[in-house]
Amino acid sequence: MPSPSKTVLVTGGAGYIGSHAAKMLAKSGYEPVVYDNLTRGHEWAVRWGPLVVGDIGDADLLAHTIKHHNIGAILHFAALAYVGESVTNPELYFENNVVKSLTLLKTAWQAGVKHIVFSSTCATYGSPEILPITERERQRPINPYGETKLCVERALHWYDMAHGTTSVALRYFNAAGGDLDGEIGEAHSPETHLIPLVFDAAQGGKPIAIFGTDYDTPDGTCIRDYIHVTDLADAHVKALHYLREDGPSTALNLGTGQGYSVKEILASVEAVTGRPVPHRIAERRPGDPPSLVADPSLANETLRWKPECSDIETIVRSGWHWHRTRNAAGHVDPTGA
Repeated sequence: MPSPSKTVLVTGGAGYIGSHAAKMLAKSGYEPVVYDNLTRGHEWAVRWGPLVVGDIGDADLLAHTIKHHNIGAILHFAALAYVGESVTNPELYFENNVVKSLTLLKTAWQAGVKHIVFSSTCATYGSPEILPITERERQRPINPYGETKLCVERALHWYDMAHGTTSVALRYFNAAGGDLDGEIGEAHSPETHLIPLVFDAAQGGKPIAIFGTDYDTPDGTCIRDYIHVTDLADAHVKALHYLREDGPSTALNLGTGQGYSVKEILASVEAVTGRPVPHRIAERRPGDPPSLVADPSLANETLRWKPECSDIETIVRSGWHWHRTRNAAGHVDPTGA
C-alpha cells in the first residue's frame, strides 16, 4: 500500500481540471485516487490511478475510501460549475457545493486527513473594483456559484482554526486548453466556455455570439485571463507540496496577468485552425465586467509557481488538437456533447 503522504484523494477527478491534476500528481510521484459520481465527469478521463464511483455527500463511502486507500491529502474539485444554472437553481448548488463539501471536510478531519487543496474561483470576487485582481480584493459574489465557493473557503478557514487542518484555496480564472500529450481535455455538456464554442463554430457549428462590442477595452469586447489547464494542475501539486512542508493555510489567484479579448480569441483560433470563425454580434450580457485579469504574484511567490504553457497559441493549439480528435477516439460526453 502506498505511503499516506503519497496517496491523494481527488474528488471530481474525472472532470476537466481534476483529471489533469490526477495526471500531474502521478507524474510527480503521487498515487491519485479519483472519487467521482460521474454525473458530469468521464470514466475515460481516469487513467492514472483507481476510480471510486461515489458522491461526496456519502460520508460512509468517503470514510471507507480514505481508510482503504490510506489517503494522506485531498484535492477537492467536485462541484457544479455553471453560473447560469446556479442562478436558476440555487438550492441545487448550495446542496451540492456547500452541504456535501461540509460532509467531506468533516469526514476527512475525523479520518485524520490534514491537508486540502480546494478548487475555488475568481467568481468569489464578483465585479472587482481594481485590476489586476489581487487576493486583497473584497469577495462579493454576484451569483450562487461564486457564493458557494466562498462558503467552502470560509469553512476551510474555520476548520483550520478549530481542528488544525491546513488548506490552499486556488481561485482560478479561465481554465483553457487541452493536455499537451492529447490524452484528455474538455468535454462539457452543455459547453459554456468560449474557446471550445469557437472551435465548434470553426468546424461548421452555429456562429459564436459576441456579447457586446462597446466595452471600454481596446477592441470593444470583453477581456479575460486564460490559463492553461496543465498550469492549473501544476499549481495544485505545488500547493500540496507547500502544505506538506508545513505552509500555513492561504488563498491564491491562479492566472497569468495577461488578458485576451473575445476578438483576439477568434483571431487566434482562425490563425491556428486556418478556418474562418462565423460569429454574430449580440447585446451585452448583464453582469459581464469589461475585464477580469489576475495578479498571480502571490501564487508565484508562495508556491514557486509560474505558468509555463499559458500563451494563447499553446492554449488554442492544444485545445484544437483535443477538440478535433476526442470524438474519433470515443471521448465523448455521456449526455451526447
